[in-house]
Amino acid sequence: MQFVESSKSGMTTLFSHYYSSFMYPGTDFLLKPVFVRGLSASLHLVLLLVMFISWLCKKFKVVNSEGPSQRLMETRCLYLKQTVICCLGVSLFSLVLCLLNYCWYRNGWSIEELVTLLDLALKTLAWGAVSVYLRTQLFNSGEPKYPCLLIVWWGLYLFTSSCGLVIDVLYRKHVNLPVHYFVSDVVSVVMGLFFCYVGLIGKNEGLGALKEPLLIVDSNASNEAESNKSKGGETVTPYSNAGFFSILTFSWMAPLISLGNKKTLDLEDVPQLAPGDSVVGAFTNFRNKLEAECGTINGVTTTKIAKALISSAWKEILLTAFLEIMNIVASYVGPYLIYTFVQYLNGRRDFSQNEGYVLVSMFSAAKLVECLTQEHICFRVQQIEIRIQSVLVTMIYNKEMTLSCQSKQVHTSGEIINLMAIDAQRIGSFSWSMHETWTVLVQVAIASSILYKNLGLASIAVYVVGILALLANFPLGSLQKKFQGKIMESKDRRMKATSEILSNMQILKLQGWEMKFLSKIMELRKTEAGWLKKFLYTSAISSFVFSGASTFVLVVTFGACMLMGIPLESGRILSAIATFGVLQGSISNFPGTISMIVQTKVSLDRIASFLRLDDLQSDVIERLPRGSSDTTIEIIDGNFSWDLSSSNPTLKDINLEVKQGMRVAICGTIGSGKSSLLSCILGEVPKISGTVKLCGTKAYVAQSPWIQSGKIEENILFGKEMEREKYERVLEACSLKKDLEILSFGDQTVIGERGINLSGGQKQRVQIARALYQDADIYLFDDPFSAVDAHTGSHLFKECLLGLLSSKTVVYVTHQVEFLPAADLILVMKEGRITQAGKYNDILNSGTDFMELVGAHKKALLALDSTEAGLVSRSISTSKEIGNVVVVQKQENEDTQNAKVDDKVLSKGQVVQEEEREKGKVGFSVYWKYITMVYGGTLVPFILLAQVLFQLLQIGSNYWIAWATPVSQGMKPDVGSSTLMIVYVSLAIGSSFCILVRTMLVATAGFMAANQLFNKMHLCIFRSPMSFFDATLSGRILNRVSTDQSAVDLSVPFLVGAFAFSTIQLFGIIAVMSQVAWQVFIIFIPVSATCIWYQKYYIPSARELARLVGVCKAPVIQHFAETISGSTTIRSFDEESRFRDTNMKLMDAYSRPRFTIASAMEWLCLRLDMLSFIAFLFLLVFLISIPEGVINPGIAGLAVAYGLNLNMLQARVILILCQMENKIISVERILQYTCIPSEPPLVIKENQPNHSWPSNGEVDIRDLQVRYAPHMPLVLQGITCTFPGGMKTGIVGRTGSGKSTLTQALFRIVEPAAGQIMIDGINISLIGLHDLRSRLSIIPQDPTMFEGTVRSNLDPLEEYADEQIWEVLEKCQLGDEVRKREGKLDSTVSENGENWSVGQRQLICLGRVLLKKSKILVLDEATASVDTATDTLIQQILRQHFFNCTVITIAHRITSVLDSDMVLLLNNGFIEEYDSPTRLLENKSSSFSQLVAEYTMRSNSSFEKLSDDLI
Repeated sequence: MQFVESSKSGMTTLFSHYYSSFMYPGTDFLLKPVFVRGLSASLHLVLLLVMFISWLCKKFKVVNSEGPSQRLMETRCLYLKQTVICCLGVSLFSLVLCLLNYCWYRNGWSIEELVTLLDLALKTLAWGAVSVYLRTQLFNSGEPKYPCLLIVWWGLYLFTSSCGLVIDVLYRKHVNLPVHYFVSDVVSVVMGLFFCYVGLIGKNEGLGALKEPLLIVDSNASNEAESNKSKGGETVTPYSNAGFFSILTFSWMAPLISLGNKKTLDLEDVPQLAPGDSVVGAFTNFRNKLEAECGTINGVTTTKIAKALISSAWKEILLTAFLEIMNIVASYVGPYLIYTFVQYLNGRRDFSQNEGYVLVSMFSAAKLVECLTQEHICFRVQQIEIRIQSVLVTMIYNKEMTLSCQSKQVHTSGEIINLMAIDAQRIGSFSWSMHETWTVLVQVAIASSILYKNLGLASIAVYVVGILALLANFPLGSLQKKFQGKIMESKDRRMKATSEILSNMQILKLQGWEMKFLSKIMELRKTEAGWLKKFLYTSAISSFVFSGASTFVLVVTFGACMLMGIPLESGRILSAIATFGVLQGSISNFPGTISMIVQTKVSLDRIASFLRLDDLQSDVIERLPRGSSDTTIEIIDGNFSWDLSSSNPTLKDINLEVKQGMRVAICGTIGSGKSSLLSCILGEVPKISGTVKLCGTKAYVAQSPWIQSGKIEENILFGKEMEREKYERVLEACSLKKDLEILSFGDQTVIGERGINLSGGQKQRVQIARALYQDADIYLFDDPFSAVDAHTGSHLFKECLLGLLSSKTVVYVTHQVEFLPAADLILVMKEGRITQAGKYNDILNSGTDFMELVGAHKKALLALDSTEAGLVSRSISTSKEIGNVVVVQKQENEDTQNAKVDDKVLSKGQVVQEEEREKGKVGFSVYWKYITMVYGGTLVPFILLAQVLFQLLQIGSNYWIAWATPVSQGMKPDVGSSTLMIVYVSLAIGSSFCILVRTMLVATAGFMAANQLFNKMHLCIFRSPMSFFDATLSGRILNRVSTDQSAVDLSVPFLVGAFAFSTIQLFGIIAVMSQVAWQVFIIFIPVSATCIWYQKYYIPSARELARLVGVCKAPVIQHFAETISGSTTIRSFDEESRFRDTNMKLMDAYSRPRFTIASAMEWLCLRLDMLSFIAFLFLLVFLISIPEGVINPGIAGLAVAYGLNLNMLQARVILILCQMENKIISVERILQYTCIPSEPPLVIKENQPNHSWPSNGEVDIRDLQVRYAPHMPLVLQGITCTFPGGMKTGIVGRTGSGKSTLTQALFRIVEPAAGQIMIDGINISLIGLHDLRSRLSIIPQDPTMFEGTVRSNLDPLEEYADEQIWEVLEKCQLGDEVRKREGKLDSTVSENGENWSVGQRQLICLGRVLLKKSKILVLDEATASVDTATDTLIQQILRQHFFNCTVITIAHRITSVLDSDMVLLLNNGFIEEYDSPTRLLENKSSSFSQLVAEYTMRSNSSFEKLSDDLI
């Protein structure tokens, strides 16, 4: 503080000296010693300020420096020690002279003596600082030369010292000067020569320029040297090593912006973040601060999160606060000086004839400081924003990894994604507003002091009106908070539903439900839009209140002046207007600040609530050191429950001991607790009582496959290093080699989201391969064989469980009885208890539960025995042949997807492509479509008219009062006081009304445009073909319907409006300035041209960076969503840390273009500010240069008052233009999704079938050819057959043979390339999709349930009565289960039906088709996930209720196909066999006969010697 006060005192003294010196008669001012002393003092003060700011930058710089250069130098800067000594000597010499001067002249001070004393004091401080810098920064750094800026300053020091010596010699001829003046100048010249020599001439040869960390002009060499040093060989942002001057001017961004003009920027062109900005370093700091605040994450509160965020970024916050204060002070210098400037133009000279130049200098210096601080505030704030968002996303991600199952039901995946995508971003955005809460008070205080100086006690009105305006905002603020909270709640529900729908879109299309679910999304959006509308209109009213407040304050203040008799002079009035002009910016932003505080509070509350959710119990499992015990799994008196509040535990009285190397089989009916038992071994189920011990590592294969989007190889390795021999063994054991041969890229094929381009069997085998490759001690398999056919199941069991895992502990759930005899221990589950335990033969006759399962299996085999008695014996002799000719090696619908993969990769590469992004300039058509979206754009002219009228009325009111009031007290006013105020108040009221109209119209237009875009995008998404969803990751769609839609809701309309309004304001300012002095166009034209050139130079880079931001966000959301669905698998493999690291890498990849675009924007704004500064400076110089009386001083002062905002407004126009270009990309991305090719019409009225169609159910396929895209080969190659009406047809075939393609062609999921499918004589290609799909029924392999109720899942279209639904539940054997649940038909179904077992979900799917009662039913592996008894039950239900229907079955269980009337065997898209099962079995060489023989051999041997044979 002493330094700052002394600087201020010195500057005041110096300016006072200037004023008095101008009045010296008959002597040239520049030749006086006092001028040289003053100049020297000024230079030393500048040096001190530069070094102080440089020190601050280094102190607060957020990057972690890598320390001094690693290159060790044998030599340093020439004469470094001597230079340090000389600098210290100059400092001490100046100190001695300063003390002597103080003693000599303390009895009386003249101006010359004060300036000399100030010069010596500043020399002492400056040279001391230089010596400290040289000693600390350069002495041990190995730098080969001195910093450029220091050398330049040494040159200036030599120049001023030489001038001082010459003037002293000349001046001594006329006046006696003290001898110490002469001595001081001689010493300074000598020292200056020495410093220039070592700085310029004495540079070491052969050594290039290295880093100049404190004082630097050109850091390009430094940037190039360091840019290639980073982890992974990638470049680190040049900002991390840029010098002071480069940071000050953002020059370090120039190379990338230049590159953006030469080529389209890609992500590899964007440098890596510096370590301090990377989430890796920032998150550790934040987590430590948060844990210090609250101990554990579960104890967090909103306040504690806020404290941790502040304390983790306190240095940056303090730095921006310091810059804010500098900016505020500098911004009020102009309004403070306007009165003096007007008086100067009126002929009043308080100091000298050159007073105008001093005023121009002060205006210019203040404006320069204002420009620099403003841009660095914006840059630092965005730096803080990016870091805060990154650490919050990482915190949310890490919390999600540990959530308990019960907590996940509280916050579904859609809500969690919203927390990450919207709430974290909103909290980060608050960094823009964090200082505005207190800077408004500072500005009010400064403005009040200026107003009091000009208007006296009338300025008290400012406080009264300001308080009233603040009070008026409190109810508006509370309403905004309420509406914002409701918006987020509504958005959560919408996103949750959208995420679930996207995951199950194929089911919706097969069932013909997509439009029903679209209407559900529309209803959720309607609720959200209702709150959004209220929020927007409340914000508009709030903006009107505060925008009108400034005008109202002026009216009240001037009225108070007239009532109190305070004379109104144009200079004082203009000073007040300029003051309010500066203050108005903060006041008008204050509603936005309050709105941002409200939104941030809501988001912090939501995140804190999420972080407080219960984690998985850490004490469920007691982990023993690997190899410390022979018992690998032990459960003693275990009681577990998914819902701890339930009185009925999920698992009861569990006692289990598994030794090393044992095979344990778990069996039981659906819903008996088999999967829950595996989950409790994994530690996923909350423990009520008992003990669980595990010894060794574990691997888990889930019942529903979880596959990451990425390469097949990456899914199998799952973070492990590649061991080629082991990898090949695993592929062989899992029967994956043949599948990989089909794929053009083999194991490098990129898997789509949820494994969309793999079949269910392939996904399951990839899962098994992932587990095998881990080489764990304990393996847990949750019914992995249900998704594969008989042959593949046998192979997997033999090669995996009995082969590679023969020495491992294996616990497997299975519905296939034939795999039970090989187990060392069989556990029979019923109603959450282990009812029987032992070896196969031991428990076979010891209880009824196991007998029921075995009995159902034996019964299913009777059909085979009666059909072909001799088949078993024959199969043994032909087993080798069977391995080559067996047809059915299909898991389910892999033919469909495999064909897609195979064909797409041939022509396009991988199925899942990089996300599409537009390149180049955002087309005008995007803007035009947006602004004409509402009423054809008819609101736009009214909005512009309101702004133009507002600008005219505002300028008119200020022009009126500047013209009507006298310049000085002695002049008579042109109009009376009452006329003055009446006109002024009328204009003010008119301008306020225009603001209200404008804000309301903008809110209306923006709201309606956002809704239209939402509706169009969602309609196109829901009507798009399945090929779109196959190739598009849901994260990309979710990014558009969340982040991009949020931008369109809340940002785009206001940015488009702000650009138009700011442009009109800019023209208004230019008009006022030009009216005063048209000559400013001389500078305006080149300045404007240069501004436009800069903007065009900048936009290509900024535009592509903004697009990269959008593209890089989708992988974050995608990874997030995948982690949510696969968290159990991730935890079971103990891979949490790797996934956390991946999330942080993706966050950094997303932050890189964000940081870069923020830097590029400030690079542009600073240059635009400088150009506007030049224009303003030209105006000032012009005004003080013209003769007195040529222009009205009041009007000239008005031009200056407006000109004070010119640089900021001109920069604001360009800045908003750039922000608009960046945000309009959200509109562009949404419009992309409004142009997705659509499926054929849902209804074709002229071809609409009657209500009874199909009455017979005959399916006639004629020369059917199907391909998945025009450039792909055929999958079905001209098949012709007829499925008779009312009969059952089974379809079998090997992988890729075309079975599911045929099914999808039947539902027109894919359209035929040639041929046709006739149902009861009607060509299905000629009718609407809804008419077709609503008349067919399908039970898919993956049973799907949606969040809601049992009723909504059975009857989503709300077509049936409760009695009908209960009747169906009874038929499906689910009536008792539903009655037990609270709410019965309205009992809750959680997201994806997670609170129902897979088998129960399959029965619900069966219930749907029973309700629908279609004439044609397709079963696509419908019983794969149920036990044999339940399979038999389903078959009985189907025979009973669909006896007169056409049933088309694709099945793994041969028993499901054997009772068909016809069997169709496909091979490579052709029909190989098509006949009744009996005839096919009679032909012993038929492929179908071979298949039955294989199945029978396996099943029979399972009761005799399966274990020995397989081993």
